[in-house]
Amino acid sequence: MKRDRNVKIVATLGPASDTYEMIRALHEAGADVFRLNMSHGSHEEIAERHKMIRQVEKDLDSPIAILADLQGPKLRVGTFAKGEETLEWGEAFRLDLDPAEGDHRRVNLPHPEIFAALEVGAHLLVNDGKIRLRVEECGADFANCTVVTGGVISNRKGVNVPDVVLPLAALSEKDRKDLAFVAELGVDWLALSFVQRAEDVQEARDLCQGRAAILSKIEKPAAVKAFDEILDASDGIMVARGDLGVELPVQNVPPIQKRLVRKCRMAAKPVIVATQMLESMIESPMPTRAEVSDVATAIYEGTDAIMLSAESAAGEYPIEAVETMDNVAREVESDPTYTEIIEASRVVRRTSVADGIVSAAREIAETTNIKVICCFTSSGTTAALVARERPRVPIIAMTSLRGTARRLSLTWGTYCVMTGELERFKQAVVNAARAARAGGFAGDNDQIAVTAGVPFNIPGTTNILRVAPCDERLIYSTDPE
Repeated sequence: MKRDRNVKIVATLGPASDTYEMIRALHEAGADVFRLNMSHGSHEEIAERHKMIRQVEKDLDSPIAILADLQGPKLRVGTFAKGEETLEWGEAFRLDLDPAEGDHRRVNLPHPEIFAALEVGAHLLVNDGKIRLRVEECGADFANCTVVTGGVISNRKGVNVPDVVLPLAALSEKDRKDLAFVAELGVDWLALSFVQRAEDVQEARDLCQGRAAILSKIEKPAAVKAFDEILDASDGIMVARGDLGVELPVQNVPPIQKRLVRKCRMAAKPVIVATQMLESMIESPMPTRAEVSDVATAIYEGTDAIMLSAESAAGEYPIEAVETMDNVAREVESDPTYTEIIEASRVVRRTSVADGIVSAAREIAETTNIKVICCFTSSGTTAALVARERPRVPIIAMTSLRGTARRLSLTWGTYCVMTGELERFKQAVVNAARAARAGGFAGDNDQIAVTAGVPFNIPGTTNILRVAPCDERLIYSTDPE
């Protein structure tokens, strides 16, 4: 489905968007990717949502990416005899392995791996950081702490440990079962939570066995420190600002977001900016001005995609939330300042023939009457390299592989078109011109740039660039041998 914008929109499905009609309406309103949150819903419910998305895709003849987001290990305190307690600043509070119900002095923390990694001076954050504890003394089964930030602590509240790398696998037993299920079901992207190191990504990749692309969620300080290695091991990145904003001072998150987005762009790997983008639209039909500015900032940074979570999954105005993102994106991208920022932040990389081809395609398109860049791709790499250039003209990604078209739905600026397998470059040029005309990108007297790799259907062989006319008589009088 043709969009009048380059940035992509990811919408999370949930109780508010659990019907074929709603999923179709969300896609027509602007959602390019649908996220299945494995933290909520049974396998039967996930399978039904997957089925409905694929039906929408078929009915609208529009490739749609499906992103399955694994829950990751959840660290929580135990229970309290009274259900909750109030912790005051400066008080002593103990966390331990004793399963007895807690009180105002202690509570069970059933995670020996946390105690194994703790050091004196480390901090533990409870209930999304509302309560902050500093470790004064610790051992294999306890941590004596001082309350730095007090508040109400209640049963099974989440715990974050920002100061240390925990000896925990990114994949819990539930995650492994969910991964096997969604990989067999046929999702396009797999989002990995609790990533701390590149080895976490490799473990998921080994289990996935090529059935889905791996997207790493950056939500822990350890992941920020090891980002270059994690990026190299991943197919894409999600800047998950929720936990990141809990475990780091909130003022650190915006520069980290900007830095990670630029690194992903340089690596030609898609990046999603996520969490609380239009949070108020869970209950309100209108966003706040601050939220609109937040969405706009991510777009100005050149992110590939922006994401809705509870806004589309459980909110009262899911369609309006997607429409708002779409409107903001189109307005930002029509701003001359947007083009200036994107081009000023472009880093030209020409370390391969493919780099040179896509860079030349962008430069030719910006200095001549080129209306669109058409790239033929089997793995999606060529389209990703063209998107890295952030050209001023649209990108048509042409592929014979449905899975590639779906995965590219997450990549900046790509309009995906299915085509048959090709044997000759002449055939590719004719098919590209026809797709440009059919999509309304070009007409008579217009020209297009076509990139491809010969021989065809071999990943990483981009080696041809041609400027071709879109004249209707020439296209339809030509026999694409």
